[in-house]
Amino acid sequence: MSFPSPKLRLALMAYQALWRIGTPLAAQYIAKRAAKDADYGLHLPERYGRYDRADAGGAVWVHAVSLGEFRSALPLIRLLLARGERVVITHFTPAGRRESERVLAGEIAAERVRVVWVPFDSGPCLRRFLAAFRPRFGLVMEIEIWPGMIMAARRAGVPLFMCNAQYPSKSYARDKGRLRAELMRGFAGAFVKSELQRDRFASVGVTNIRVTGETRFDQPIPPAHVAAGQAARVWLAPDRPVIALASVVAGEDDTYLAGIGASLAAHRAKSLPVPLFVYVPRAPERFDETAALIAARGLKAARRSALFSADLQGQGPAPDIDILIGDSLGEMYFYLSMADRALVGGGFTPKGAHNIIEPLALKKPVIVGPDLHTIEYPAVEAIAAGVCLHLQTADDLARAFGLDGWQGPPAGAIDGFLAAHSGAALRTVQALEHQGLLTSR
Repeated sequence: MSFPSPKLRLALMAYQALWRIGTPLAAQYIAKRAAKDADYGLHLPERYGRYDRADAGGAVWVHAVSLGEFRSALPLIRLLLARGERVVITHFTPAGRRESERVLAGEIAAERVRVVWVPFDSGPCLRRFLAAFRPRFGLVMEIEIWPGMIMAARRAGVPLFMCNAQYPSKSYARDKGRLRAELMRGFAGAFVKSELQRDRFASVGVTNIRVTGETRFDQPIPPAHVAAGQAARVWLAPDRPVIALASVVAGEDDTYLAGIGASLAAHRAKSLPVPLFVYVPRAPERFDETAALIAARGLKAARRSALFSADLQGQGPAPDIDILIGDSLGEMYFYLSMADRALVGGGFTPKGAHNIIEPLALKKPVIVGPDLHTIEYPAVEAIAAGVCLHLQTADDLARAFGLDGWQGPPAGAIDGFLAAHSGAALRTVQALEHQGLLTSR
C-alpha cells in the first residue's frame, strides 16, 4: 500500500497551503496566549524554525508538547544522556519548557541538551528546524499527529517514531477510515504502552510497532517535595485523614465540592476527625475561579501560596481549614505526599481522566471517575489489580469520601503493581538499539 495515497497527498497540499495563508493567525494565537503567560512571547523566531545558532548535528530529537509529555520523556532522556547522546527537546507550551530548562539546567549549560519551541507545522518552518539540528531520529511523546512534522521528517530522512504512545478508544473509533489514521503510517514506527495499543495502531496500518510500556512509571520522584509534603501533613492535619484531588478540570468542581461537603458533614455529625482535602486545579488560570467556588459553598480554605514559603515550609500557626488549594505548578508530589489516598481529575468530564501514575508511585491508592478513555493503560490494569477505584456516579464519589469510604488495596498490592509495570524507558532504548539507531551495549 503506497504512502501517501492520492487523497492524502491532496489533503497535505491543501494543509500546507492553509499554513502559508494562516501563519499570521498562528502568530496571533501565540500573542493571545502570551497575554496570559508571557513566556509564550519569548524566543519567537524559534516558532518559525530560526535559531541564534545551529546545532552540531546528530542529536536525538524528543518532542514533548507540554509538561505531562516532558515528564513522561524525562526517564528516557536521562538514559539517552547517560549513554553519551545529545538531545534536542521541542515544546509547544511554556509549562513544558520551563520544567525541562529547570530539571536539565546542568546538561543545557554543558551543551548536551538544547530546548527550543517546536516550529509551526508548515513546511518551511520545519525544514529550517531540521536543517539547523540535523537529528538522527525523532521521538514524539504520547500521540501528537502533525502532518507537516511527519512529512518534513520523511523528506529529510529523519526516522520519526511515536513514543510512549496510546490510541485512545474515542480517537480510534473516530479515525477509522479517515485520513488521520492513514497519516500515522508516515511514522517510522511506534513504541506503545500495551498489547491493546499495538493492536489498534496495527489495525490502521502502522508498522514497526514495539510494546515498551509506560515511561511515567520510571519518572524520578523529587525527594524534597516528598519530605515537604510529609512535614506539611504533620503541620496541617496531624490527626486527620487527608484526601488529595489532583488535576481537577473545569466541569467537575460541583461534583467534587458536593462530595467534600457531604463528607465533612458526616464526619462532624459523628464527632469524628474531619478529612483535610487537598484540591489541585489542573490549569493555573483556574486557581482564582476554584477559590471562589469553594468560598461560595462556605468551606474553609487556604491557598498554598498563602500558607507556604517558596521552599514549601509552612508559615505561622497551622490554620483550621477544610481545603488546601494547590495553586502552584510542578509540585504535585508535594500535594500527593500529604494524602492517604488520591482522586485524579478529568474522569467526570468527556475529556477523560488524567495520569494516575504519580499517586501510585507514592504508594497512594487512587480513585478515578467514569471516563477513562485517555488513560486506558494503565487504568484498566490498575483497576483489575485493585489499586485503583473506578467510580461511575456522583453518588459513588460521595460514598468514597464518606465515613466508610474506600481505604485502598491490601498491603503490598501497589508495590507489586509498580514492579510489574516499570522499566519502559529501558525497553524503549532497547527498541531503538533493535532499530539500529543506538549502539547496543
